[in-house]
Amino acid sequence: MSASAITPVFVRLKLSLLLNGLRQSGGRKAAYIASAVAALLFAALQLIGLIALRGVDHVESLAVLLVAVVGLGWAVMPLFFPGGDETLDPTRLVMLPLRPRPLVRALLVASLVGIGPLFTLCLLAGSVIAVAHGGAAFAVGALAVPLALLVCVALARAVAVANVRLLTSRRGRDLAVLSGLVIAVGAQLVNFGAQRLGSSGLAELDGPADVLRWLPPASALGAVHAAGEGSYGVAAAQLALTGAALAGLLALWSRSLTRLMTSPDGSTLQGGETPVRDRASSGLARLLPPGRTGTVMERSLRYIRRDPKTKTAWVTSLAIGLIVPVFNAWQGTGSVYFACFAAGMLGVMMYNQFGQDTSAFWMVATTISSARDAYVELRGRALALLLITLPYSALVTVLTTAMLGDWARLPEALGLSFALLGAMLATGAWTSARFPYSIPQEGYKNVAPGQVGLAWISIFGGMVAAAVLCVPVIALTIWLNVDAAGHDLLWLLLPAGTVYGAALALLGLRLAAPQTARRLPEIITAVSKG
Repeated sequence: MSASAITPVFVRLKLSLLLNGLRQSGGRKAAYIASAVAALLFAALQLIGLIALRGVDHVESLAVLLVAVVGLGWAVMPLFFPGGDETLDPTRLVMLPLRPRPLVRALLVASLVGIGPLFTLCLLAGSVIAVAHGGAAFAVGALAVPLALLVCVALARAVAVANVRLLTSRRGRDLAVLSGLVIAVGAQLVNFGAQRLGSSGLAELDGPADVLRWLPPASALGAVHAAGEGSYGVAAAQLALTGAALAGLLALWSRSLTRLMTSPDGSTLQGGETPVRDRASSGLARLLPPGRTGTVMERSLRYIRRDPKTKTAWVTSLAIGLIVPVFNAWQGTGSVYFACFAAGMLGVMMYNQFGQDTSAFWMVATTISSARDAYVELRGRALALLLITLPYSALVTVLTTAMLGDWARLPEALGLSFALLGAMLATGAWTSARFPYSIPQEGYKNVAPGQVGLAWISIFGGMVAAAVLCVPVIALTIWLNVDAAGHDLLWLLLPAGTVYGAALALLGLRLAAPQTARRLPEIITAVSKG
């Protein structure tokens, strides 16, 4: 069947999928309409803003950077939101008598239907208007806009098809949960980038833009600017580069589609028997303490490695805990005390310890018959957390201090970090027993419906309590810095903060253990609601 015959069919199929999805429920329809209105409003404001920037110095660098970021978004979004478009899964078409090349062209045209392509079209059109000067530039822009849009769509499709086995598996769903990390880290990067632009102006973007204007799809916009400057050879080269990228992506897409639709997957192959390894005698388990403590530590570490929600929370905390102090130090506006942010971000992981077990916590509960059992359970979880947080907090503190060159404050910064970590372990253990809540395993919610209040009390109440518990160390730090005679004693803050944090952690575990043993039925009920 030719592409001209099946293309209208696929466009109608895409529209039918959109309409049928909206008919499933009123809530889904309202959410889609609200998101569509918000996206279109933002696209319109963006278009107006880019047009208003026409004639401003260095606006071409901003436009090139925007197009490059949008292209990157098209590349990674299929990995993080594979369920957002059912047509991203070509395995649904395997049994149909369709050849790959006509299918690629039909899917490419059908992919232009949607809010994403319309948003990208508005950004590209606004960028061309902001950058183009002269008839030649607008003529090149008339070619650059559709070419860049097709590159973005083809890039998304090629990435989706190349990873479709992953995206439709459990590992793919685990990867989708990591989208929260991308959003969190991206927000921090945008924040710091905006701060630099506010202080240095758009000229700060010239360096990155000089590189990005030769990378598709931003190279299409680079051709518009080059044509406006009279560099027609450069403009032709950048347009040719964009066209070559489109051809390469279509070829990659077609080859991946052919392989996908003609080769068997793992479900059709018989696997041989795999030997069962003795996990207790290999790997990290050999280095952990014997008995229940080591078992609890190994279980907690496996949650971090395997459970999607736990893994996402840890990776996000590790990334943001490093980004905030290091980026502030890099900008010259930070302080060594910002390194405490890393300890605070990781200390939050002690809160709601039993919620990550969900309904499986009842198996843990059957092994707890006394306050002593509860104490050993909590201690094992805290030690597993310290196995990561202690060296990480020290590393971030040393790195921040090195970037600022303020080595004299390293001992007090480390002491404050360790004291804060101990305080959060103490309050986290107590709130885990007193205010447990469930973490849904499916979707992107981290709190089960009806338990938001418990989550707020557990996390933010515990953080306030931890800050109050750190007041003695903070007061001692201030006093030694203010008193001239105390400057020589600032090194004492490292052992003092470490001992104080350890004492707080032990006290918190001791106080939380009886609560845990006494409230086991309530905890099981609370964490099983998701």
